[in-house]
Amino acid sequence: MTALFCTPLTDFERRLLNHFYKQHGSRMRAASDGELWVARSDAIIAGLSLSPVADGHWLTGLLVAPQWRNQGVAAQLVEAALAQADGCTWLFCHPDLAYFYRRLGFTPACSLPEALASRLVRYQRSKSLMAMARGQSSLASKPGNSTSV
Repeated sequence: MTALFCTPLTDFERRLLNHFYKQHGSRMRAASDGELWVARSDAIIAGLSLSPVADGHWLTGLLVAPQWRNQGVAAQLVEAALAQADGCTWLFCHPDLAYFYRRLGFTPACSLPEALASRLVRYQRSKSLMAMARGQSSLASKPGNSTSV
């Protein structure tokens, strides 16, 4: 397998992730307030956004180029990005992707920060989504810091 490099993008490079999404027919956009991460071989082959929320981060926009799927690229990218992140990381996904995220250490979320809980309710009006979290134990033990879903 070709060597992969997983790195955050600089502010100057933010447009590259949006271009990657567009190249692959995705309507996703790089989070404006997020830390953007990419996996590169010769070019960008995967990307994601980590936005600050409550005592952690919200992972969005994970996309791997089709020809690179099922080769561990997403796992490497998520691990690299979360190695630098403090606190819990939450994400929303289609229920069909739950098994994939479980392999990366995520579990169905017991609670969400209020900002994400209200967003999930809005999104669920038009999409089948579930919330998952990684590293939630410390947040769940602090009364008043989480909202049940």
